[in-house]
Amino acid sequence: MAAQIQYADVEVGTELPAASFPVTRATLVQYAGASGDFNPIHWNEKFAKEVGLPDVIAHGMFTMAEAIRVVTDWVGDPGAVVEYGVRFTRPVVVPNDDQGGLIEVTAKVAAKLDDNRVRVDLTATSAGQKVLGMSRAVVELA
Repeated sequence: MAAQIQYADVEVGTELPAASFPVTRATLVQYAGASGDFNPIHWNEKFAKEVGLPDVIAHGMFTMAEAIRVVTDWVGDPGAVVEYGVRFTRPVVVPNDDQGGLIEVTAKVAAKLDDNRVRVDLTATSAGQKVLGMSRAVVELA
């Protein structure tokens, strides 16, 4: 694969298509199985509340992975992401109902760098609160 977006076609301020990612308890169980992270805060409501959480929460790395999908979908090649980092600011709460939680992600080009690279700043929210801080990716464009 190769990046589908041309460096010359991108300007600072270019907005990437926003996306929303639903998260249910079933999603968390699937992720726990794939990642090996079976911490009970991600599946046991009683335990999560006993340790001070409002409910079961999504895995931080899952939240991070869902957010970067906005960038990889835009650029057309996951391998074009050469750097990615976030700070976990708030958990994504996942109630045990038919809807679960929702991660909403927006992103825009914040800087044009050397070597056909751009820095993309992402904003990820859930229930109206920012869940990732300093979420930034460096992407190599065509």
